[in-house]
Amino acid sequence: MKNKLILTLFGFTLCASAVADDIAALESEMKQKAIDVISQMTVEEKISQLMNYTPGVERLGIKPYDWWSEALHGVARNGRATVFPQPIGLGASFDPEMVQRMADAIASEGRAKFNVAQSLGNYSIYAGLTYWSPNVNIFRDPRWGRGMETFGEDPYLSGIVGGAFVKGLQGDHPFYLKAAACAKHYAVHSGPEKDRHYFDVIPTKKDLYETYLPAFKMLVRDAKVEAIMGAYNRVFGESASGSPFLLNDILRCDWGFEGHVVSDCGAVTDIFTEHKIAGSHAEAAAISIKSGLNLECGGSFHHLKDALAQQLVTEEDLDKALYPLMMTRLKLGILTEDDKSPYSDIPTSVIASDEHAAIAREAAQKSMVLLKNDNALPINKEIKNMYVIGPHATDVFSMMGNYFGVSNRYSTYLQGIADKVSDGTSINYKLGFLTYQPSINSMDWALGEARSAEVCVVFMGISGALEGEEGDAIASPHRGDKEDIRLPEHQMDFLRKVTHNNRNKVVTVVTGGSPIDMKEITELSDAVVMAWYPGQEGGYALGDLLFGDVNFSGRLPVTFPLSVEALPAFDDYTMQGRTYKYMNDNIMFPFGYGLTYCGVAYSDAKILNPKNKGKKQVQVQVTLTNNGDKAVDEVAQLYLSAPGAGVSTPISSLVNFKRISLAPGESKTVDFTIEPDQLKMYTEDGSPKLNKGEYTVTVSGAAPGKRSEELNVASSSVKFRI
Repeated sequence: MKNKLILTLFGFTLCASAVADDIAALESEMKQKAIDVISQMTVEEKISQLMNYTPGVERLGIKPYDWWSEALHGVARNGRATVFPQPIGLGASFDPEMVQRMADAIASEGRAKFNVAQSLGNYSIYAGLTYWSPNVNIFRDPRWGRGMETFGEDPYLSGIVGGAFVKGLQGDHPFYLKAAACAKHYAVHSGPEKDRHYFDVIPTKKDLYETYLPAFKMLVRDAKVEAIMGAYNRVFGESASGSPFLLNDILRCDWGFEGHVVSDCGAVTDIFTEHKIAGSHAEAAAISIKSGLNLECGGSFHHLKDALAQQLVTEEDLDKALYPLMMTRLKLGILTEDDKSPYSDIPTSVIASDEHAAIAREAAQKSMVLLKNDNALPINKEIKNMYVIGPHATDVFSMMGNYFGVSNRYSTYLQGIADKVSDGTSINYKLGFLTYQPSINSMDWALGEARSAEVCVVFMGISGALEGEEGDAIASPHRGDKEDIRLPEHQMDFLRKVTHNNRNKVVTVVTGGSPIDMKEITELSDAVVMAWYPGQEGGYALGDLLFGDVNFSGRLPVTFPLSVEALPAFDDYTMQGRTYKYMNDNIMFPFGYGLTYCGVAYSDAKILNPKNKGKKQVQVQVTLTNNGDKAVDEVAQLYLSAPGAGVSTPISSLVNFKRISLAPGESKTVDFTIEPDQLKMYTEDGSPKLNKGEYTVTVSGAAPGKRSEELNVASSSVKFRI
């Protein structure tokens, strides 16, 4: 009997079987159209369609198109758009549902902007619908300047949040794409920036399959990401943008990827000029095409004509590379004039709309992390006198991160604070210090006034001027990376002076996209907030949190170490001694850590199917209780420690998490599952293995360990055997 589930497709009400038949017919039609279009192209036209800027083919009805567009946390580099929090903050939210709504909003704005651009004949870079986001590289070292683009250090968190981003961006139609997402930078890529064009990474197979590949695998298999971007560096001696092992054996054969692969910009040229793998541009282009690359960001593919003449590639190789590209454009409905898409009529009213601003504010609220609170927060709105100090309190750039759009409605932190207090409250603001250099004037009136206020809010930190991609961070002497994680000494010196003999409360808000040395900051301050780069609504979001209209719920998506000196060398890709999974000490704040205005207790963790033998889901149950007088969203995190923990397997691994809303005094029973594959650990040769012995399940407010115990992180644990 046929399934009679009723669905709607293009305005027609159909049963599920009819929809499936209709989609299958549509897909078959489009596949044939892709083949037909390719068959009508000349060799020169085929080559021209394999680079990011593709000229039009007028006789076939194909318009010009540039594949390079960005949407890391909003439509980027393309004019007015809603600017959401930087991805490191989205990782801190631990909220995939919210991230999916955010990405859907980004796609809506992108579609609306694309329609206008097409009507203007604007076919330039950044004006398309193929967005080279998200970045799901592992933030393995806090010195990496681009770590702020990622969702953090954990593969599971990156895969879940990154997958939600992909699903939101691409839409839920069974064939058409709202926009095309691209998972980057595949693979084993996280600095140093200055070495990325010639560096050869040779990870252990265990680290490769345990750490560097899982997020990409989740985006391919679960989220059906349309594109993958190959990295600049080599992996096992092969360019990541020209590696049969990565692009064919793993990506297409093992994971079943059917979309297209694009190189990072200039990566094909690097195969010849930097990696010295090829003897010419033509050979470099041939290596990439033969390895499974479909699209080059750059111009080395112009040499494919020479590669054909030298018989390094065949025209069939070009056709094979072109096919997924034509399919992507057909899924977007933008290959030829007669293409249709259910997303083609999105109005311009969605661009930078109030609705999207509300999502941006929610995302910023959920991203900020409260690291310390010694009865300084929340601030009473009826406070008589407060002082705000620091350049980032009024600096919009310190809220942007990188790969950002342009908003017409930024809210600075100073605005967010001023918006909350009583009209009778006195607020004073002074710059106080400069971000990256000491003050020149020996006289500074700010200090004395700051000490006299009931509450002084000090804004410290860094911005995209100091951390980011190699050519963007113009204040960085290390091409966007950082040598250490300490704030500039003159910033710290100012905080020391403000807090010296100050009997009033000092709240320190730190901006940045990576771990900061927080030891002295927390010692000097009554409260400390990590604000990241929260986007256009960051000021209002911070005001909501500081004054208690919204409770803090953000959690660290990266471990904050005590110092980088105790970490392995930056260019060492071995995971031992890195991230919460492999670090026993040198931890200031653990992964997953964050305070709220309430105490939430964890109790009665239990395994509901204790006879599990590793072939079924493990069902876990725990009770959460809000012991405070405010509503709270608690991020309950499920960690698994396997036999050999800390020796042959990770100390612990995040395998599930949930945001749980609790009213004051409320208790809830929460259920989790652990999938059978999550019980398997990787051997040294990269093979998954189910170990026999005792497993420990911990439901906790942060990664379990000695430092979490010192910080009194609530948790409840239970053991079972396989």
